[in-house]
Amino acid sequence: MASPVPSACCVVLAAVVMVYAQRHSQMDTHVQYERLGADVTMQCGAMDWDAAVTWTANGTDIDESHLNGSHLVLRNVDLTHSGQYACYEGSSWHLKYQTYLKVGTSPKEPVLMCRSNNYPKGFYCSWHLPSPTYIPNAFNITVMHGPRELVCEKDAFPKNRCHIRYLQLFSTVKYKVTLTVTNALGRNATTITFDEFAIVKPDPPENVVAKPVSNNPRRLEVRWQNPSSWPDPESFPLKFFLRYRPLILDQWQHVELSDGTSHTITDAYAGKEYIIQVAAKDNDIGTWSDWSVAVHATPWTEEPKHLTTEAQVAETTTTGTSSFVPPPTTKICDLEAVVGSGAVTVSWAEGLVLAAVGVLFI
Repeated sequence: MASPVPSACCVVLAAVVMVYAQRHSQMDTHVQYERLGADVTMQCGAMDWDAAVTWTANGTDIDESHLNGSHLVLRNVDLTHSGQYACYEGSSWHLKYQTYLKVGTSPKEPVLMCRSNNYPKGFYCSWHLPSPTYIPNAFNITVMHGPRELVCEKDAFPKNRCHIRYLQLFSTVKYKVTLTVTNALGRNATTITFDEFAIVKPDPPENVVAKPVSNNPRRLEVRWQNPSSWPDPESFPLKFFLRYRPLILDQWQHVELSDGTSHTITDAYAGKEYIIQVAAKDNDIGTWSDWSVAVHATPWTEEPKHLTTEAQVAETTTTGTSSFVPPPTTKICDLEAVVGSGAVTVSWAEGLVLAAVGVLFI
């Protein structure tokens, strides 16, 4: 007779597998958008209000205190409530309903800006929201030049920017740009109008370098290059605005230059480190660029000379004489030694011979 224990184990295992499969079975997931702070009620599919059900959030069972019959009620939802919710029939654990809750806000009025940094080729428009919505947003931009709609080619990166090519230069007709943003909780829009010349703003000058001028303690030589995005500096030349100050002061000094890409500062404080920046602008139209990356430089200073006084020379001579030590010698002693005045010089070797003879005669 077969043991009933293995059969019982198989039944329990099969039941567990069935419940697991039912709780993880695939079903079309709805996406439900709700506003921050709202009260949210979810129905368990077609289940009756008084049916026994179990709700889960991201796979974790939800306490029954959040249920009103078979309905799930969430009060004053915030971003932490976003996630996947599922409802199961109480007795069979059949999946009856699932949804993905996304909590967010409707969009506020977007911020829109248009600028030409490569005049006369065209201009670009960029935009952003003043605050996040936490849910997906869709943007639509329309550019009109009089009655004509222009194509705005969107950039792959950044995604919130597009470019428009000028079809007619030196036009007095205004441009009108409208940006609309929509999401599942609402929409908003903004519109700006401008003249062609008003939005011309070059990028800052590039490769700014500042160096001291040899033998000139109050001069600094500054050089830079036109912004690489400015396509035709010969036909549309730029002028420049240079500012500089020593680090110890807060007040800037300014110089406006109508041409050229270099300038020599002639009134720098000797030995003081300076911070220097340059801006650019079309000679006739538009506005000044932002400031370039700051560079630092210090005017030339003369190398200090070593000054020696007569007292220092005498002291050095005396010290050197008194402390002189002759080099070592390999001699054991001198061959001759002077003893007193008129003393007899005796050879060390001869002394040894005489001593030996004396011993023999003892």
